[in-house]
Amino acid sequence: MTWDSPLKGYENAEPLPTNVNADGKSLYNPPGPKSAAYEEFPKPIDSSDNGFDFHVYYILHNEAEAKFAKELHERIRREFPELRIFKFWDRPYGPHPTGMFEVDTFNPHQTGALFSWLAVNRGPCSILIHPNTGDTYKDHTELEIWMGRPWPLNVEKLKTMPKV
Repeated sequence: MTWDSPLKGYENAEPLPTNVNADGKSLYNPPGPKSAAYEEFPKPIDSSDNGFDFHVYYILHNEAEAKFAKELHERIRREFPELRIFKFWDRPYGPHPTGMFEVDTFNPHQTGALFSWLAVNRGPCSILIHPNTGDTYKDHTELEIWMGRPWPLNVEKLKTMPKV
């Protein structure tokens, strides 16, 4: 497999300085324009519906973990009412192998805020995070990110879904 260079578009840019900041570790970066990624998702993410899905998993038959997940679901609904928050599943649903609920984000600021909030508040839950590019299989298998323990997905269900 080959990848496009992440430096595409910067081929003729001036070399970056190599001097170190006062902390002795970080490199000095000259001021420049803010990345467009602060305001809009990079391609191929398709944000016409939502940019990212966060699937919060819990162990079905662990009462303490299921209770925590239900409370986390409620807390997210209270703290992030602008997000799309789906029902709480107490069984496997779709390609997801255990109980879960889904939260969708619509812009980079929401995605970053929810990501950082979940990093410290997810408790025992694992979270599958993936972009929506129109290729559901690739989104769940190549572009996915996990917080906590990864779970095996039923990807056969995803192979038959049409690309958007």
